[in-house]
Amino acid sequence: MSEPIIQIEHLNKTFGAGPTAVHALEDINLAVQPGEIFGIIGLSGAGKSTLVRCMNLLERPTSGSVVVDGKEMTKLSTKDLNRARQSIGMIFQSFNLLMQRTALDNVCFPLELIGTKRPQARKRAQELLDLVGLGDRAGAYPAQLSGGQKQRVAIARALMRNPSILLADEPVASLDPVTGRQILCLLRDIQRQRGVSILMNSHNLDLSLEFSTHIVGMNRGRVVFDGAPGDVTEVVLRDIYGEAAAV
Repeated sequence: MSEPIIQIEHLNKTFGAGPTAVHALEDINLAVQPGEIFGIIGLSGAGKSTLVRCMNLLERPTSGSVVVDGKEMTKLSTKDLNRARQSIGMIFQSFNLLMQRTALDNVCFPLELIGTKRPQARKRAQELLDLVGLGDRAGAYPAQLSGGQKQRVAIARALMRNPSILLADEPVASLDPVTGRQILCLLRDIQRQRGVSILMNSHNLDLSLEFSTHIVGMNRGRVVFDGAPGDVTEVVLRDIYGEAAAV
């Protein structure tokens, strides 16, 4: 087996201090292999989003290590951390598009931040909009796009720097089931075409099991299952969801 592209060891994240402290993550140990679609499932408040955001240090862990592509993220300087983040694309539930920019200009934004010349950035952005099926909506503003189309723009933007990893924080939570499935089909196609590793957390159990090649189940900040989707049994679901598993 190849070296993990992400290795997490004894990861903890606590918000606050004293008796009111919230232990969002407790002793998390995970290894993500290159090219996996790594699904994270669990109830709201289980720690799924916090875990994903700790992987690129949008949330800084309280303790433990996060090694991404051979780099210990928690030990990097601000400059080196920003450089390391260039290999990690991020997709959010709320799309996080700039409303005053067209789809094309939203996708261009990451390259503009590093000083890429505008014609080169726009050419690359158009290629990516074509990839996600929105080549004909390059001039549309976010208010003119459906939820699914906004998420496609966000995916194109996340691919702008040719990342080796995509982190998807509830990428289909704001979408209807049909559109959500289309977005996950798109992510799976991108993974197959480009070999990118995808980590996604989701409340949608069925879609997570269908599209993931590896599943982690979380309950109250701890990993209670780490294995193949086919090994997720009713007993495992009860460990992850408790009484809600029977609903």
